[in-house]
Amino acid sequence: QVQLVESGGGLVQAGGSLRLSCAASGRPVSTYFMAWFRQAPGEEREFVAGISGTSSTTYYGNSVKGRFAISRDNAKKLMYLQMNSLEPEDTAVYYCATRLTSWASRGPNEYDYWGQGTQVTVSS
Repeated sequence: QVQLVESGGGLVQAGGSLRLSCAASGRPVSTYFMAWFRQAPGEEREFVAGISGTSSTTYYGNSVKGRFAISRDNAKKLMYLQMNSLEPEDTAVYYCATRLTSWASRGPNEYDYWGQGTQVTVSS
């Protein structure tokens, strides 16, 4: 079992920044591929960013490329999402997730464990 807990969400003005954190506990996840997803009301869950266990490879959704940065600290069992130049369209509940494999995936159905989500609201 893996438990994931997100934090760091909140209300921010357009153009501002936030950093989300995801704390993992239970089964070790240091070798697994992890990712951030987001879901706005009435929308499907969207891949935001993903990172390999060694942090050697990262992936980003087209809508956040160049503005968001994913990282992880395996020693602290933490994953981060630095979000810059936020736009109202970034408003959503943000979830962290992990697969029980090192293989990358952008599909939410491919993930085994999820956090409860943290709300990010960007005002215009």
